[in-house]
Amino acid sequence: MMIGGARVRLNVWQQAAVAMGSAIGALMDPRRADLIAALGETTGKPAFERVLERMKKSPEGHAILLERPRVISARVGHAWDMPANTFGAAYAKFMGSRNFSPDDRPPVRFMETDELAYVAMRAREVHDFWHTLFNLPTNLIGESALKVIEFEQMLLPMCLLSVIGGTARFSEKQRALFFQHYLPWATRAGIRCTDLMCIYYEQHFHEDLDDVRRKWGIVPAPPQ
Repeated sequence: MMIGGARVRLNVWQQAAVAMGSAIGALMDPRRADLIAALGETTGKPAFERVLERMKKSPEGHAILLERPRVISARVGHAWDMPANTFGAAYAKFMGSRNFSPDDRPPVRFMETDELAYVAMRAREVHDFWHTLFNLPTNLIGESALKVIEFEQMLLPMCLLSVIGGTARFSEKQRALFFQHYLPWATRAGIRCTDLMCIYYEQHFHEDLDDVRRKWGIVPAPPQ
């Protein structure tokens, strides 16, 4: 199964060049999802390999690898029909209130195997589930806090670089808020919760939001 568009095979020097160019471009414009994605892929192979091995050992993770669900409109549209107290409804509200589409994620281009490409795509596509579960906004503070959790969960270098780039753009007030409240919370939250890559989120849309948070050890973010 091909994930996204056609993949590009790079040698070591090409990989380094793409990683460096993507890192510089992403630091200059953090809104460039394509550059952030390229940076994650070209620097994240060892991390994705570790995630893959964990998923193979987890019942839900193994099922995800076998079935390869995609977080796209055609597959998750039923979340919009869930009762108000459910995880699915909370996800639908998060997406709808921001006019986001599950179909907007850039394709995986630089992973060597279909299996690793799927893991990289899955990590990209569940990002908004994590926003919903941790009750994090999509502003600079919220994205930086979520990148801390993602780094603790997957050890992707791109996540750490994104935090550094994000905090460099904070105002003095934002910096104080992040380092005094959000960073300590995100550090604890990322360690406390279950392995987030081994959750088949789509099969839990019908469950109560507070119940799944408790089940997965998720502590929502402090209010801004």
